[in-house]
This record gives sequence, C-alpha cells and structure tokens, in this order.
Amino acid sequence: MTIRTLIDQLIDREGGYVDHPADRGGATRWGITAAVARANGYQGAIRDLPQAVAADIYERVYWQAPGFDQVATRAPALAAELFDTGVNMGTATAIGFLQRALNALNRDARDYPDLALDRTIGARTLAALDAFLAHRGRGGEAVLVKAVDALQGERYLSLAERRPADEAFLYGWLAGRVA
Repeated sequence: MTIRTLIDQLIDREGGYVDHPADRGGATRWGITAAVARANGYQGAIRDLPQAVAADIYERVYWQAPGFDQVATRAPALAAELFDTGVNMGTATAIGFLQRALNALNRDARDYPDLALDRTIGARTLAALDAFLAHRGRGGEAVLVKAVDALQGERYLSLAERRPADEAFLYGWLAGRVA
C-alpha cells in the first residue's frame, strides 16, 4: 500500500470541513487543523483548504518527517498504523508507543537493547525493529500493530476519563482507529 493510498483512506475517514464545539483542535478540513495548515504555509480559510494541500501536509509532516517511510520498508502494516496514530495523536506519541512496545517485547534485552523513549525514529529504533522482526518473523509485525493499537485505545479511554467533553469522540475513535 502506498502513502497516497493511506492518505486517501485517511481523508475519506476525516471528511471535509468539521467544526465540533468539543474539539480542542478547532475546525478542520480533511482532518487538518488551522494551526497545522498555517504552520505549513497555508494562509486561506481552513474551510477552503484544498485536498491536495492536505495530502501534501500528510505526506511531508506525518509520513516523511517522523520516519514512517523508513518503517514502511521493513513493516508496511506497522508504518500504516503509526501514520494513522500519528495523525490523530501526534507523531511523537505514535513513535513512543512503538518504542515502548519494542522495549517490552525484547525478552529482557536478550534480542536487542532497550531503547531510550526519545519519541524519534533514529538508527537505534530502526535497529531494534529490524532485530525484533528477525527474531519474530513477519508475524511479529502483527503483534507490534496490536501493541500500538492497545496503547492507542488506552490513551483514548484516559482522555475521555480526564475530560468528559472527549466522550463525544470516544466511540468514533475506538470504532475507526483501533483495530
């Protein structure tokens, strides 16, 4: 699956213009907030954000910049999950979920050393992912996806518990974002 396919699927899920009163991020178009659009050079009204601009932001900011493209060469399903999680929760959070899962699955550092939870994809995180996949095989990728999903689901529940207004989004988050 290509990044453009992932972006098209994401845009379909996110829909067009949305301005939910309980959403702290404010109005979005194609899932892109005004703040993110502005930070990436868009100056128009968020309601008018072209889909092509949103797609470009997704590819540059949420795929290439965090290094999910590098993960995709090793574990495409995992990269797709990290991309979706990163769009919804921030790329650093998605990477943190991956690093936590890799640390918990390294059999007490016998398969590879523990990672610093620096929430960046660098040489050590990629080496740990490579070692994990070498020890666990392709089935290991599915386990990592489940681990990231589990962490994501727990975070959604915590958000709704801490901020009752987020209960308006919890069902959709769990239904559409956690496998």
